[in-house]
Formats: sequence, C-alpha cells, structure tokens
Amino acid sequence: MSAAPLLGASMRLGPLRHISRAPVHARLVSMDLKSSLSFPDATDTSVASLSAVERPKYNLYAMDAKELEELILSWGEKKFRAKQIVDWVYVQGCSDFDSFKNLPLSLRKRLKEEISLGSMQIEEEQISRDGTQKRLWRLADGQLIESVLMPYDTKRRTACISSQVGCAMGCTFCATGQMGFKRNLSADEIFEQAARFATELRARDERLSNVVFMGMGEPFMNYDAVMKASKRLMTDLGIGARHITISTVGVVPRIRDFADLCAATKLEIKLAISLHSSSNVARSAIMPVNRKYDLKELVDACHYYVERSGRRISFEWALIAGQNDSVKEARALGKLLKGLHAHVNLIPLNPTRGFDGRPSSLPDADSFVHELGRYGVPATVRVRRGIDIDAGCGQLADSASKKKQESKARDLMRAASANSADAQGVYLTLEMYSASGAVVLPCSWQLPALQHDLLQSSGFARPGTHLRPAALWVQKSAQVNPL
Repeated sequence: MSAAPLLGASMRLGPLRHISRAPVHARLVSMDLKSSLSFPDATDTSVASLSAVERPKYNLYAMDAKELEELILSWGEKKFRAKQIVDWVYVQGCSDFDSFKNLPLSLRKRLKEEISLGSMQIEEEQISRDGTQKRLWRLADGQLIESVLMPYDTKRRTACISSQVGCAMGCTFCATGQMGFKRNLSADEIFEQAARFATELRARDERLSNVVFMGMGEPFMNYDAVMKASKRLMTDLGIGARHITISTVGVVPRIRDFADLCAATKLEIKLAISLHSSSNVARSAIMPVNRKYDLKELVDACHYYVERSGRRISFEWALIAGQNDSVKEARALGKLLKGLHAHVNLIPLNPTRGFDGRPSSLPDADSFVHELGRYGVPATVRVRRGIDIDAGCGQLADSASKKKQESKARDLMRAASANSADAQGVYLTLEMYSASGAVVLPCSWQLPALQHDLLQSSGFARPGTHLRPAALWVQKSAQVNPL
C-alpha cells in the first residue's frame, strides 16, 4: 500500500493536490479536508502528544516537480527553492538536508522535520564479486520486494526493478512465480527503487543510465502504475526512453495497448517478451499465461507492436540444459520469429530453489545462436550477473520468506515440546514445498501426539496436505518412530 491511500485519496494541504506522506503513525486519525492531520483528543491522558518528528512526513520520491513546487509555495518559500532541492537530490546525489547550503537554515530545518527520502527500508543487501548489488526492500506495510543494480565495464549502470509484490503468472522456473501474488506496487514504490540507486550513484560521481522492469511481478498487470513510474524515470531522473525496457510474459491486450501508446505519443521505451519456448505445449507447461494467450496470439501482437511503434522488439530466452537449448529448438524459434524485426537475448538459467533445471553450456548456447542466424534472427548470449548471490528475480525475497517460515516452524516445535509431556510418539516431517511440488527443506521431529494436535490447531500444521505457493507445513508420516 502506498502512503497516499493511508492519508486519504483527497488529501489537500493549501494549494497541494495529492502529495504522499510516509506511513501514518499508529496514533494518527485519518485526514480531513480542514487540517493536515487530526490527532487524538488532547484530554486523553493515555495518549502522549506527538512531536513534529513523530508526524508522518512527505516522501520526496513520491512527489513530482510540480507537487514539490506546490508544497514549497505552501510553506511561504519561493518557487525556485523546489528546483534547488531537486538539484541536490537528483543531480548531486545528496541525501543530507543540512548539506543543502544554498537553502536558508529555516527551510533546511523544515525539510528535516517534514520530508523523508523514501518510504522503503533496506531489509537485506548482497554484493556479488562482479559488483552486482541485490537489495531487499521492506515496504511500509511489511511486504518485501527486490531491486538489483548491475554495473558494467563501461559507464553503464542498470537498475532492475520490481512492479509487484510477488507475481500471479506462475512461471515454474522463476522464484517470484513460486511465491504467488501479494499486491501491486504503487507508481511511487516503483519509482523509488530506481531513485534510491540513482541518488547513491550520483554521490560517487556515477549515473544510473538504464532501467529494466525485469524484477518481481508482471509489469503489464500493473500497467498504469508502471507507465506513471516510467514517465518519472524520464522526467525526474533524466533516463532516456530508449534506456528503459519493460518486460512481459505475454499479456497480449496490454502489448497492443502499449503499441498504440508508443505510436500516439512517439514513446520509445523498449519492449521485451519473456518467451523461453517455441511450442505451445512446452511453453504452457512452464508459463501458464500461454494457456490464455498462445504463441500465435503473442507473435501477432508482437508484429502489431513493431508495425505501430516502428521499434525492434526483444525476446528473453532462459537457456535450460536439455529442455530448450537444442539446435532443433533454435530452428523452431527461428521459424516462429522469421521476418519479425526482433532480437533474442539468451540467458543461461539462474537456478532457483523450486526448479530443478540447470543452465546450458556455452557451446550449446553458441550453437543456438548460430542456428537462429540461419533464419535471420540475431541473438546474443548475455552474461549472467550476480551468480554468487541471490540475484535472480525473487530469490532474495524467497530466501528471506523461507527463513521466516523456518523460524516460525521451529518456534512452534519448541512451544509444543514445552507444553506437553505425552509419551505417545508420532513421527513428523517438516517439509517446504515449491510450486512444482519438490521438497526443498525436509527435517524430522519426534513429537507426542498431543503436541502434534497443538501444532495442527494453531493453523500451521496440516497433515497430509501439499499447498501452493511454497510454504512450510508439518506432515504426519505413516511411519511411527519408536521412542
């Protein structure tokens, strides 16, 4: 949930329109039209008065230039002060309001009291040997999402950002797809991922040059927020449209909508299709979206995009050893894409916990490229980034979620052992199931029957049941372990 809905959709402060604040303090009551905030009754001695620091703050990353100008004007400051603030944050990469030396001291003080730089907290961070930086964010409502910053030998710095918490598309090889769908991200939450990286890069005289929507979620299932965030990537961060790529698993109606938008507005944002198979049977098995929009519909929509936008389209292909990396498969793909102004990006699979596929070898990848070339389809084998960390889509969030589940299971086990001394033994197996049904984490416990009943009544243990998406459950085995 973004900050704006927490404060009321029609929030106004003076001449302001919809400017988001950071998460509402637990003691605050909802907004009204007459005042910025309403507080508990002052006579209520159980509620301590709230200082300015405790009040919810405006999130700078949730405001565009116009909204920031309106806020500054409502404070009685000159309009140009907003531009100075933008310059400090987005151009110079400074996040310390005290360092904004060309601003009056009084304004700097108010910025510290009423403005925050973002609403997301860093939950975990991993840095690869190749410099890839994977970040797990905790949102205001406690949900977790991921972003990745990828540095290259050139000055190119690419941020891979998320558009949803989890994903409903259910691709079997994707860690996010194995998690299931939680909610859409707001445009502010999408933009902030890139903005935070951009600010940090500016502080060390580098620049965020590219953004790809290839993180958690299906961007075209959160179309409006993704397009709004993309606009701010261009206007606020100065990233050119040709350096922004939106990737989709193949939501055909939205591909056509996007094509029309590109044609109508001369928008040059790139489009990539997550393809991975050239047959309907095989693609439907690993990508359920293909059961709704099959390859013919998808490729027809891709032709429509190219014709309407005048732009080349890209196809993403995860090379899975022994499954989709043969010369025969390349031949079928070449026939499927022949005549389409397209390029294929081949990425050796980044293995996930719930999928037992392996990445293809380099010789097999080179043979695949050669065969595609015979059909006039250019292809490139991309270097995998962050292999030594959880850099694949959804892997870090999935890992954090499973750690939390494991901890909960162990706490319940300890509680059960502490609360019963029944001698009747029952053999239990704690198992974590992936979306494909594979057991990821097995471990055995000896527990009395009464303890098992306690776990089951807690709603955590469901003997004999396999549930999706991945979760921890306690399953009663037919085997009884002798005491």
